Amino acid sequence: MSVILEISLFGTCVVRLKAAETLEIRGAKHRALIAILATAPMGRRTRTFLQNTLWGYSGYDSGHQNLRRALADLRKLMGDAFDVLFHTTNTDVELDFEHVRFVGDINAGPFLEDLNVAEKEYLNWVETIRDNPSQIEALYRTTLPGTFRRPRPCITMLPLKQLGDDPVLAALGDWIGEQACRVLSRSRFLNVISHLSGRAMAQKTTLVTEVRQTLSVDYLTTGFLRRSGTEIICDIDFIEADSGQIIWNRTLHISDLVQLDDAAAEIEHIARSIAKSIADSAINSSRSSPMKEIADQNLLISGVGLMHRVTMRDFLKSRDYLREATARLPNFAETHAWLGKWYVLNVMKGYSMDQKRDTQLAIDCTARALDIDPESSLSLTIDGFASNNLAHDFDLAGKRFDAALEVNPNESLAWLLRGSLKAFMDDGETAVSSNMQARKLSPIDPFSYYYDSLASTAYIAADDFENALAFAERSLTANDRHLSTHRAKITALHFLDRHEEACAAAQDLLAIWPSYNLQHYERSHPVSKEKLGRRAISAMAASGIR
Repeated sequence: MSVILEISLFGTCVVRLKAAETLEIRGAKHRALIAILATAPMGRRTRTFLQNTLWGYSGYDSGHQNLRRALADLRKLMGDAFDVLFHTTNTDVELDFEHVRFVGDINAGPFLEDLNVAEKEYLNWVETIRDNPSQIEALYRTTLPGTFRRPRPCITMLPLKQLGDDPVLAALGDWIGEQACRVLSRSRFLNVISHLSGRAMAQKTTLVTEVRQTLSVDYLTTGFLRRSGTEIICDIDFIEADSGQIIWNRTLHISDLVQLDDAAAEIEHIARSIAKSIADSAINSSRSSPMKEIADQNLLISGVGLMHRVTMRDFLKSRDYLREATARLPNFAETHAWLGKWYVLNVMKGYSMDQKRDTQLAIDCTARALDIDPESSLSLTIDGFASNNLAHDFDLAGKRFDAALEVNPNESLAWLLRGSLKAFMDDGETAVSSNMQARKLSPIDPFSYYYDSLASTAYIAADDFENALAFAERSLTANDRHLSTHRAKITALHFLDRHEEACAAAQDLLAIWPSYNLQHYERSHPVSKEKLGRRAISAMAASGIR
């Protein structure tokens, strides 16, 4: 089923669904809701923004119920098309621009002329656009077929099929698809089509070409269930939608249908494999293509992935991809935020040839991101990261992390960097709990070594040197060129009274950075004068770093 949502924003507001049949949306607030999403960067607004704009500040519970009711109304009207058009989470509602076409004439009348919604915030929002309609007129120039820009690869999980009519296998196949969707949806680098859409699709067809055309996905998973004695065997295929090529196959064995914890853990492992395969595929494709031929959805994941890889060459190349992403997607806040993080890391890694300039560029990038979307949890987080590590403003950094978590309590990077800040402030208990929450919310990030590295720092602040050493060693296994992880390992070994091993760890650090010295740390690190920093200095000095 081809799904297109036609929207006319000037003069009479028209919202028309063109699917199996043509349906016109007539409710004023339903049309206003869609218009607000259609004019948002990448079609996404927070639930809080939608509630306050359309129903005022009548109280969270009231606004929450009104928004839920409006979305339920649209789902009832649109049927299966709703899950193609809208992607909803506990914090956000997103309209999929792949299926949107802007129609009508921008000179037909004022913006949303006929929508009589009386809420003050809504009226202010409408007047802001009427005062400067050019800010959305570009929508009418960029939505012709083939011109849509998508910043992330898109995937769907079809329920596993079974041979025969076994209701247990049918329920299990559906549950596996749903669990995998939930895990994958935690990654900010993927667009995951809802499990409900995947289920509806599977009821009609499992032909890869039809799934790709209907849901506009880049990847999908499918497979079969069968019984083998007392076990159930699940064969899962991960497929590239454009070519139909099976990238890999995994087999899952389930022996206990009552206790599914082991199966859930294995599904999470499979989801990790999917995320890693997509990231590796994006990076490999980007490396082998001229910049202008790289698909939009590969730029961001390549830029962020290479930013956290080992070599300086990869790190520097990541900036090229992120710059291109900001040029192609100038109104997508996350591209600017990630580029801002690149400049922060460029200073922190010691690669910068002009620290003052790169510090300002980092701040400029995060400011631009927040101008585009003031409620972007990622942008708030990376602005806090810059405040913490470049400006050494712990108070502002804390406010940014708190604001990010208020917008999105599931923002794993905010929890992670909040943990790092708490470690800097000698609050070891909170540092560890924040880090654990970050790890819980981000099981499939492409740079897990970074989470492990900051976990090591958190445990040092909490005086738990055994765990600090364990996480440092695990992080170094994945990336042995991360300077702060080497420092954490030296510190942990020193305070465990393992002097010879601490000296060997110090030599490992100097083998990679021969010119590294205590003066550099004291001059550049934000906590060199705090308890955590004094511990690192004493450990490095005792281990042979001068």
